[in-house]
Amino acid sequence: MTTTNHDARIHTMPGLSVHEGYLPTPMTRLTRLFPDSDVGLYAKLDQLQVSGSTKERTAKFLLDDLERTGVLLPGGAVVESTSGNLGMALARQCALRGYTFVAVVDERANAAAVQTMAAFGARVDRVPTPADGNRLRARVERVAELLASLPGAVTTHQYGNGANPDAHASTTMPELVASLGAAPDRLYVAMSTTGTLLGCQRAIKKHGWRTRLVGVDSAGSALFGGEVGERKLPGLGAGFETELSEEARPDAVVRVAEADMVRGCRLLARREGMLTGASTGAIVAAIGADLASMRPGETVAMLVHDGGGAYLPTVYDDAWVERELDGGAEALSSLDDANPFAGGRA
Repeated sequence: MTTTNHDARIHTMPGLSVHEGYLPTPMTRLTRLFPDSDVGLYAKLDQLQVSGSTKERTAKFLLDDLERTGVLLPGGAVVESTSGNLGMALARQCALRGYTFVAVVDERANAAAVQTMAAFGARVDRVPTPADGNRLRARVERVAELLASLPGAVTTHQYGNGANPDAHASTTMPELVASLGAAPDRLYVAMSTTGTLLGCQRAIKKHGWRTRLVGVDSAGSALFGGEVGERKLPGLGAGFETELSEEARPDAVVRVAEADMVRGCRLLARREGMLTGASTGAIVAAIGADLASMRPGETVAMLVHDGGGAYLPTVYDDAWVERELDGGAEALSSLDDANPFAGGRA
């Protein structure tokens, strides 16, 4: 497959301002990540969104939908369950639009993300971990309680709202293809609500692009029949099948251990100078494990879902990794390998 030479082409949109939500983001070719590979690996840099993640797009579309349908009234309140990224984006955009935002988070939320929400004026409601350990379900139940107690409050309902995938069907995937000049042979997308993946899936189907869509999930996530288990890094996976995931049909699902997420993040930082979050590290791990099955010259694209600043106390802290993650010490000791994920999947 032939691609353009514009490895870092930046799109512009006349008249678009940060007040309107998302910004188009560039792509870059990753030539150092897997030095022995002969595939073309490209990354869409959505960590450059104003609030720091691709959820900036999601937040805009969710709020636009509530306004368009008349559900959200001027000066109203928005309540949403969040592990961090959507909360920061909603907090920012609610501040600009004059709404109160209540972020329902759990004990695993990144401290920096919570502080960012508060800086934008959000009210943070922290839910304790329930006896069954399902933090996501506890957050969703708390949202329902708040909606019943706060007059006029509404929720964006990111887990089932069609505006979530619409954001990525109409912006993320078309931008990516335009940057490359053609659809990639493979696209790797991290999953939580599965809104981003579902949006990319719809765009691929609509345009007839021949792209193999790979959903990257966390070990311990319930998505697509996964076995629920303890997860210490937020932002990837879910404690139950979401309404959106019931519509999603990825060509493959890759489940990544948290130690491998750390490997992926550390490789990106050391080899490409990119500080990213755990979900992007998981994508790197999935690609590394799949490299042996790829044809020479294949074009492989990935989304950089968020930046790594909020993960400095966890993913990028050696002591935390060794103490908290199974296989953490081994992950840190393998970073000099050309591809530490080789042989990871059949």
